[in-house]
Amino acid sequence: MTEIRFNQSVVFVNSLVPLVLLGWDGYHKKLGANPLEYITHTTGILTLLFLLLTLAITPARKITGIPWLIRLRRMLGLYAFFYGALHLICYMWFDKSFAIVAIGKDILVRPFIAIGMTSFFLMVPLAITSTNKMLKRIGGKRWQKLHRLVYLSAAAGVLHYWMLVKADTRIPLAFGFVLALLLGYRIIDKYFPDLTQKRTARA
Repeated sequence: MTEIRFNQSVVFVNSLVPLVLLGWDGYHKKLGANPLEYITHTTGILTLLFLLLTLAITPARKITGIPWLIRLRRMLGLYAFFYGALHLICYMWFDKSFAIVAIGKDILVRPFIAIGMTSFFLMVPLAITSTNKMLKRIGGKRWQKLHRLVYLSAAAGVLHYWMLVKADTRIPLAFGFVLALLLGYRIIDKYFPDLTQKRTARA
């Protein structure tokens, strides 16, 4: 148990490192020619990264046979929501100065903004129901069905990023490829469970 808590602490601290480095670079004015755009872009990348890490926990647990990895999923999911919230705040603050009317018009005019908003708001019910009390209240099966929204959120996030990038699409395509692998694993695990559970049969 002590080892598990230590590992959780390590993941928790390291998940904050990108934010600390971003603040450090901002303080020392090392965010490039357009610091506000850099911050918005970086928080968006971090959101996608933590979403994919969250989705990778179950395959990693089954492949490695390390059961305590599942305890990291909730934490990583909340970090995805945290960085997603920062990304949204950056857009609303830096681009629109919190002008609600302007944000509404932007959503209607620019589809990638609407898709990005969809990606974030799909994470809201997941964050709200991330506690043990909520799990017990809504029941395990309903909780699992609800939390499948994370795949839709990740897909919308990748699409948002791909539509945003006009020239070099290699990074959003790389995110899309990883997401496709994780979705493929889930399909195989559902319909051919023997292929994904052989290594954990003794656990």
